[in-house]
Amino acid sequence: MTAYLLAGHLLNLLAPAALIALLLVAFSRLIPGFFTSNKAFSHVWWVQTAINFVVGSTMLVAGLVLLGRDGKMLTYVLVVLAMATSQWCQLGSWKR
Repeated sequence: MTAYLLAGHLLNLLAPAALIALLLVAFSRLIPGFFTSNKAFSHVWWVQTAINFVVGSTMLVAGLVLLGRDGKMLTYVLVVLAMATSQWCQLGSWKR
């Protein structure tokens, strides 16, 4: 496998984590009532996005290793749940 093909495979593997990370942060800032908290945001938007991306990427790689195949729906469900929990914790929403 060439470096070009490897880079393409890695980008396609991590693309869902990047999209979900951006959407979570955008929705939490733009839509009232979506992951709201009583305090100001703890991080700037790009730090929240980076943290969510790392959590999502970790879950995608774990799903690939444990299930032996990329693209299983169970992996995507766990990615969404892990990233939503990460965003919820970053905003301190459990303190309501």
